[in-house]
Amino acid sequence: MKLKPELSIVIITLNEEEYLPKLLKSIEEQTFKNLEIIVADYNSTDKTRKIARSFKCRITKGGNYSAGRNNGAKRARADYLFFLDADSILPKKFLKVNFREFKKSEKGTGTVPVEPLSNKYFDKIFFKAYDYWSILMSRVSPHCAGCGIFARKDIFNKIKGFNENIAFAENHDFVRRARRYGFIILPVPIYTSVRRMDSEGRAKFVLKYIYSGLYRLLYKEIGKEIFQYRARK
Repeated sequence: MKLKPELSIVIITLNEEEYLPKLLKSIEEQTFKNLEIIVADYNSTDKTRKIARSFKCRITKGGNYSAGRNNGAKRARADYLFFLDADSILPKKFLKVNFREFKKSEKGTGTVPVEPLSNKYFDKIFFKAYDYWSILMSRVSPHCAGCGIFARKDIFNKIKGFNENIAFAENHDFVRRARRYGFIILPVPIYTSVRRMDSEGRAKFVLKYIYSGLYRLLYKEIGKEIFQYRARK
């Protein structure tokens, strides 16, 4: 019988054969080892599942961003969860430091700073501005990048996970609802792809996030009437 892992990592995927190996390799190279990896796959037609199996990941049914994460959490055996996007990379000691700090904090949820896998000056400035905004808002209305969310499983279950009726910024809604159980921004950043910025154009991308942030702050969470939530490429 396998020992219960301390941490369950949930990765949502849809045709991620280009990015997934880099992420899984970075997890494999972590100094913290007491974990399991669950890939919640949304009917990929490429080699995503084959790659996941080669790294000995457990595979479960995916869905949109919220449904995929919820499905992965249902299969999790650990008392702590870490949600990742497939196009991210973990620096060495990321899990050792961040998971230790998260457990010690006894908070319900947590996130990490985000750095772009890009050499463009604009991208570095935008991500740094996002990190400062997250710190500023952390006591009022917590924000977190979808590519790096820690959660205690008991708190995840208590707030019934991610809201599958939300079309955009479901990650922010998740930590906002969990706020009363505590929220922390952890020290070691995660590196993530800028493919959405490349695909949508930087001006459009930035304006969309500014608009959505103000809309959520002043009105309500975002439904399909605001943005068409596109599948990952």
